[in-house]
Amino acid sequence: MKNFFYLTFVILMAAGLYSCGNQAMADNQSSDSAQATEKSTETAAENAPEVASAIETKVKITTPYGEIVVKLYNETVQHRDNFIKLADSGFFNKTLFHRVIQNFMIQGGDPTSIGAPAGAMLGNGGPGYTIPAEFMPEKYFHKRGALAAAREGDQVNPEKASSGSQFYIVQGQVFTDSIINLMESYYRKTFTPAQREAYRTIGGAPHLDGDYTVFGEVVSGMEVIEKIAAQPVDRNSRPIKDIPMQVEIIK
Repeated sequence: MKNFFYLTFVILMAAGLYSCGNQAMADNQSSDSAQATEKSTETAAENAPEVASAIETKVKITTPYGEIVVKLYNETVQHRDNFIKLADSGFFNKTLFHRVIQNFMIQGGDPTSIGAPAGAMLGNGGPGYTIPAEFMPEKYFHKRGALAAAREGDQVNPEKASSGSQFYIVQGQVFTDSIINLMESYYRKTFTPAQREAYRTIGGAPHLDGDYTVFGEVVSGMEVIEKIAAQPVDRNSRPIKDIPMQVEIIK
């Protein structure tokens, strides 16, 4: 019965993943997806300069609850370069963490969230282009602290291209082996030993693997993510009290 309960919870989260047409990651709190609407199909490859480096770039995200430091993976080069470009230009500054679901993730990066009135529906904004998917689920997956790109739903985005700016950081939850087995069967996924170990120890959001691009991870500041995830939200999962961010590359 307990296994059934947990699998049902995960299925309900995933249902929102493919049912939302115009709201980033969800239209309501029951739509626990990770998607963001973009009208343009112009790719980041045409907009972001190449940034070649053997050293992983670190980024500091400053919030009213403290600082989060993330590192960007070099293998997901288009997502890395785009995030660096936007951060350097100040694109993210004063945008909000506009969608928060405890034990799942916190999401931000929508430019229309800057100065948005209380209660306004957010999650449809972006820089005007998308980024081709860079899936590497066997190496980079949705463990606790993963940094990943939101995107539009499969119905209108079969290539699963990422939003040009909206991102989320996984808080996640721990799963038992039996639940992981059920998820493999339901989602027709096969998790590696490394994935299984992570999901049953530190936790994460395994049902998203292979569907959303993971392009970095938290280096420090998970306690800040915990605080943000615990904030009261409205029916659209937007925090009642705005949570703005400042984003800068650590030189």
